Amino acid sequence: MPLRAQVIGHGAYLPETIWTNDELARKVETSDDWIVKRTGIRQRHIAAEGELTSDLAVAACRQALERAGVSANSVDLIVCATATPDETFPATATRVQAQLGMTRGAAFDVQAVCSGFVYGLAVADNFLRVGQAKTALVVGAETFSRILDWNDRGTCVLFGDGAGAVLLRAQGCNGGNGDRGLLSTHLYSDGRHHDALYVDGGPSSTQTTGYLRMEGREVFRHAVVRMSEAIDTALEANDLTPGDIDWLVPHQANVRIIEAMAKRLNLPMERVVVTVDRHANTSAASIPLALDEAASDGRLQANELLLLDAMGGGFTWGSAVLRW
Repeated sequence: MPLRAQVIGHGAYLPETIWTNDELARKVETSDDWIVKRTGIRQRHIAAEGELTSDLAVAACRQALERAGVSANSVDLIVCATATPDETFPATATRVQAQLGMTRGAAFDVQAVCSGFVYGLAVADNFLRVGQAKTALVVGAETFSRILDWNDRGTCVLFGDGAGAVLLRAQGCNGGNGDRGLLSTHLYSDGRHHDALYVDGGPSSTQTTGYLRMEGREVFRHAVVRMSEAIDTALEANDLTPGDIDWLVPHQANVRIIEAMAKRLNLPMERVVVTVDRHANTSAASIPLALDEAASDGRLQANELLLLDAMGGGFTWGSAVLRW
């Protein structure tokens, strides 16, 4: 009998501090109207001084474990998707492992920026499908506020901090698209577009952390095209039509991109999980945060079909089909 990764728990954490657009307008030349019209963002959460990416990840993972009634020592694998690790090394995932009290299995990071959670799902899914692990935590966690140039209004208004996690367990299935769990994942990258979205620092290049730099129009254009392609691939791979999708759970970068994806699927916005207005872009954390919110408030129902879609720096992009 084939194995499939099913979601058995979910969790989230958002820092207590919230910065509204009006508060940002006191720090940089911008306005609430300018930000909302271009992005849909109204506020973002900002990590407190001394609050690390691993702290956010641990809180989200603990909630996922508690909701599933599973102990940390039952977990075989932690995959942490982050572009803002605590340190150059070791992996932030190992700090999460230690703080959870997990003393077995393996823990490592995946770096695909805003596509990180979809990449992490793909990695964990493959571990579970081949039997190398039975239970896995996939967490997206970011403290992007630490790599923003707060004098650059074109980027600093776009991002926020947070973490979201899912707990996956390998379960036997019939192998059809009616079975619960991850039906498929689809990953892509094109390194030729490095200069459109990157951080201008690092251990090997400048020996500094650096700041995020972005060509907004170029990223927007590629996001619409590449995320649409990833949607088409996911549907075709599972012999599905747009009408089969119950919920779109996209990366939360810009409401205009999200609306374009919904239009492609002919889905009303009421069937799209949107958190960008309150969370801003939390990079690898955005999809799991959205999943957690929709699951916690009862929107997501068992056996509904979800399409996850993301794009990030690199460029990286990808999609996943999940039956809840």
